[in-house]
Amino acid sequence: MKATIRKTRKLESLTFIFSFLLLVLFLFVFLTLSNMIFKQILDDFQGLINTVENRAVVSSIFLSLYAGFLATLIAFFLGAPAGYILARFDFPGKSLVESIIDVPVVVPHTVAGIALLTVFGSNGLIGGPLEAYIQFRDALPGIVVAMLFVSVPYMTNSAREGFKSVDPRLENAARSLGAPLWKAFLFVTLPLSARHILIGAIMTWARAISEFGAVVLIAYYPMIGPTLIYDRFLSYGMSASRPIAVLLILVTLSIFIVIRVLSAGWSIYDRD
Repeated sequence: MKATIRKTRKLESLTFIFSFLLLVLFLFVFLTLSNMIFKQILDDFQGLINTVENRAVVSSIFLSLYAGFLATLIAFFLGAPAGYILARFDFPGKSLVESIIDVPVVVPHTVAGIALLTVFGSNGLIGGPLEAYIQFRDALPGIVVAMLFVSVPYMTNSAREGFKSVDPRLENAARSLGAPLWKAFLFVTLPLSARHILIGAIMTWARAISEFGAVVLIAYYPMIGPTLIYDRFLSYGMSASRPIAVLLILVTLSIFIVIRVLSAGWSIYDRD
């Protein structure tokens, strides 16, 4: 009985410590963002209204969201199948493949931008031969490939963990009933991994729309949100760049909240 009480007290102490650390983490993020938002509203609310009505600002934010969506869509079609192979099969060089796919997460993004220029620039490995058909430098395709490069590991890794969480015997059962592998994947494995893939898509899209270093080197124009904020800060200072930053935060935060609320109802895909 005494041992049980001591164990319970230890659990309560651990819960208290972890709850305190959660509070610290929450306050760190919340205070940083809310301070900027409320400071903008209290000091210059009209400036925020003018920013909302500024066509160039709205276009740049929309371009960020749209290019991020395209990058996420491509990441899904590339990353989900790659995650399935990495989750289900062992092959020579698998660790090397996983390491290389993860490199964009750790490489400095200015380095990523230079590397992308050598491939998709006017004289690049791919951009050169395709220049007559598709323009990457200072164009939407360049923005998308930059966003895709830095964000696709999130989709691949999340999909891989999702597929790993699905018992292969469920696939085998579907195949024993006559379903081909592609049908077992579409109707068994993919739905059971949907929550992981959704989380991967959210992280991929979030990483894509926040990218600056790689994008600014390959496609300074047309300006996405982060590039416009940087340009306004260099040209006019904090007073001109902060309202755009606040608007971008409010837009992305609203979208994330909606996605989180909608995804909370996906209990049908829970593993249990």
